[in-house]
Amino acid sequence: MASPRFLVGIDLGTTNTVVAYCEITDNLEQSNVSLFDIDQLIGPGEVVRRPLLPSFRYHAAQEQVSPSDLMLPWQSEPVSGDIANVIIGEWARELGAKVEGRQVSSAKSWLSHQAVDRNSDILPWAAANDVAKVSPVIASASYLNHIRQAWNHRHPSNKLEDQDVVVTVPASFDETARKLTLEAASLAGLNKIVLLEEPQAVFYDWYARHQQTAADKLKSLPLILVCDVGGGTTDLSLIAAKHEQDKLTLNRIGVGEHLMLGGDNLDLALAHLAESRFNQNKKLSAASLTKLIQQTRQAKEALLSLDAPEDVKITMLGSGSKLLGGTKSISLNKQEVHQIALDGFFPLSDFADTPNKRRSAMVEFGLPYVADPAVSKHLAEFLHQHQHVSCAALEQQENTEPAIPVGLLLNGGVFNSNLITKRITDLLEYWRGSPITLLDNPHPDCSVALGAVAYSKARRGAQLKIGGGAARSYFLHLQEKNNMGKALCLLAKGTDEGQEIRLSGRRFTLTLGEPVRFNLLTSTHDTLTHSTAIQNGIMVDVDPDIFSPLPPYISTLEGQGAELQANQKERVEVQLACQLTEVGTLKIECVNVEDENKRWQLEFEVRNQHSDDAKPEKCSSRLAECKDLITRLYSGNKKSAESKEIKTLAKDLEKKLGKRDDWDFSTLRQLFDAFAQGRKRRRRSEAHEKNWLRLAGFSLRPGFGDATDAWRLEQVWGLYPQGIQFKNHQGWTDWWVFWRRIAGGLNQEQQETLLADIAKYLHPGAMKNPQSAKAAHDMGYESMVRLAASLEHLDVEDKVLLSSWFLNKALHFNQFEQAHWWALGRLAARTPLYGSQHNVIPREQAEQWLPKLLDQNWQKEPMIAFAAVMMCRKTGDRLFDIADDFRQQVLAKLKQSKVPDAWVELVAEVKALSHTESKRAFGDTLPAGLSLVTR
Repeated sequence: MASPRFLVGIDLGTTNTVVAYCEITDNLEQSNVSLFDIDQLIGPGEVVRRPLLPSFRYHAAQEQVSPSDLMLPWQSEPVSGDIANVIIGEWARELGAKVEGRQVSSAKSWLSHQAVDRNSDILPWAAANDVAKVSPVIASASYLNHIRQAWNHRHPSNKLEDQDVVVTVPASFDETARKLTLEAASLAGLNKIVLLEEPQAVFYDWYARHQQTAADKLKSLPLILVCDVGGGTTDLSLIAAKHEQDKLTLNRIGVGEHLMLGGDNLDLALAHLAESRFNQNKKLSAASLTKLIQQTRQAKEALLSLDAPEDVKITMLGSGSKLLGGTKSISLNKQEVHQIALDGFFPLSDFADTPNKRRSAMVEFGLPYVADPAVSKHLAEFLHQHQHVSCAALEQQENTEPAIPVGLLLNGGVFNSNLITKRITDLLEYWRGSPITLLDNPHPDCSVALGAVAYSKARRGAQLKIGGGAARSYFLHLQEKNNMGKALCLLAKGTDEGQEIRLSGRRFTLTLGEPVRFNLLTSTHDTLTHSTAIQNGIMVDVDPDIFSPLPPYISTLEGQGAELQANQKERVEVQLACQLTEVGTLKIECVNVEDENKRWQLEFEVRNQHSDDAKPEKCSSRLAECKDLITRLYSGNKKSAESKEIKTLAKDLEKKLGKRDDWDFSTLRQLFDAFAQGRKRRRRSEAHEKNWLRLAGFSLRPGFGDATDAWRLEQVWGLYPQGIQFKNHQGWTDWWVFWRRIAGGLNQEQQETLLADIAKYLHPGAMKNPQSAKAAHDMGYESMVRLAASLEHLDVEDKVLLSSWFLNKALHFNQFEQAHWWALGRLAARTPLYGSQHNVIPREQAEQWLPKLLDQNWQKEPMIAFAAVMMCRKTGDRLFDIADDFRQQVLAKLKQSKVPDAWVELVAEVKALSHTESKRAFGDTLPAGLSLVTR
């Protein structure tokens, strides 16, 4: 590969993507940094070069554009997995304000959204069924791919993939979002990039513009706050400036938590205001609101600008003869936009005022925005968390007066408004009780990209480099029986990139060939309980208010030696070695104690994060006894087949471990592993098979929750083609219940295989033929109904078909009535229990079924009421929430039917399922500490 000729910085923004670059010269410090003007469509076949590439995609209909309309100066090559007829950039942004349901926006926010599968095709979120969709990763990759092709068109001899490229991300991005950003870059052909935190990039840009005078300017500014309010996130960082022997050093000493709060929220607030004027408080559809937001974004930018007009007109084009009565216009004026921005987002609050942490944040378009939109309060909370390092930087004693930064550097489009800039300056001065210094930023739209190039210069020694190392501390969670357990610091905040930290004082004995899991916690705090400073190797109690769980790191360590006998296991003693890579991600390896050249890298597990919430586990001292019993009963010794113990196995386990529903998560999985070892002998007798299916399924439910469950499911799925040995009604029922219990761990293809095998028994025609009806009954019909309804990864079309079958049967057949109503509620639920939200049945379809439920007697059959609750449960996302008139009808009938108050609350407001409702919806109890609710 050729040596790089250019340093390139890419700001992959929520609203705009910006590229800056400079040539690598002998005098790199003086090498000019320029913006790269990006070729993009602004109309059919019309290409211009602009410094900003709006981070929008438009998925055009086949007949909407011709190939000539989409012509770019290069032969476009989409990333693998992308679709055709895609417009990227300014024209895509403009089309989204005119045509609803075809625009992808805020892809960067989706990369950090843990409640959805970010590799699934879910965008545009509010799109109709006929609109092709892509994943957040593909959308992000497409912007980088567009940049790469535009660059390579102009620099054919110095391709972007061969240059020294830095891509910026929010400082608050966790390991998952960083890894997905790297994945998107790789899909775009950029396999060697470095990640940089955006607030640092902003400060690098400031320093680059003031290299000659920076030391003098910062002499009186030992602590600077960088506040970057972007389109999707608010990113906060603290920079400490020290002068030792007349030499300036800079260190990033504080990073904020991830805040999904930015310009998008202000756009949304203005859209809600405009919506109320357009439609007299009647809600628009999600797609129509998306279209409206594009206009309120433009209005916001105009009304917050330096030469703002008094008002801006917003025109809503009707997309049908009845929508808003055709075309309508309203106005937003400067004063009300300023008031919403200032009072709602930047109030002059007290330093003691922290954000309202309501359990349910506002959700629009599937994104969980923070519950409290006041940036001021989040800023106060951030500074409270970093008082220790702030006091040290300001050289003031703790617990006297608040340590407030004396310097302020702002970035983000909202700070184009002098009013907002003055408000946040006034806020800090109010808290500090004295003036602060506002550092200049003449180009907030470009400073991140320009700063990324300055960082590349610093990496080559041509500019002062900001120290700081790891933005957060990483801990190994060591769980204990009766409390939250201990946390062992693997990598302390501030550890330099590339510095390997070896935990020499702690060793782990691992079994080769079996998966191992390490639960990780992270913290951005500077001190822990009792002001304990964080350092590598320190052991502390877990405080949920300070620590946040990360998805675990897992690996299967392959053996290195000769094969052992079947009943022997190869074990190895290892230490953990950790480092922050140059790319900006955490690397953990297991190092063989006897030969440190033998290393196993742990893979970061990003699937099924919504399961294990790191609660205390109470492992029974009699668990080993129970595992030995299971192993003996399902061993190779055939005498166990005649044993009376197999018939009383369930009761014996409960005698030793307590009531089955109280078995904790760790106990369940350890019991399953004992059953899994005897899976080949499960069909030894009818009692063996019955107990294996019932207890193994109970122990593995709901099929996820532990990082090694995917490995367990691989073992289990191999049993499906084998079927059952004892084919009677009870045997089939146990078989289908087993698969229903663990369905959450099966992938879409596996779930479709299950449905294909049972669909002929569920089809309405099967009930009309006596022979097929008897076959369905013998095969455990009711359990098949409940299994089908539990397959949440099925396509929406399959769910609609099953729902229509079960609704028809519930209305016309008394037999299995409860199962049919339950299945309808599960299939048409507004919020899935474990599946991705994008596979939810459209609300329009649910609204077609609701009148039939409203006609029934809910007091006579409460399961109909519960089905209605699941179908009408409030999510806060108008794409899924049923219309208000239906909601009022359902609420009225629920109250008349004397159902539990909790059911009424689920329909009236955004709430999590209680333990009782979770059990009813799931069809079983859930392991203690495991939550199916992902929001």
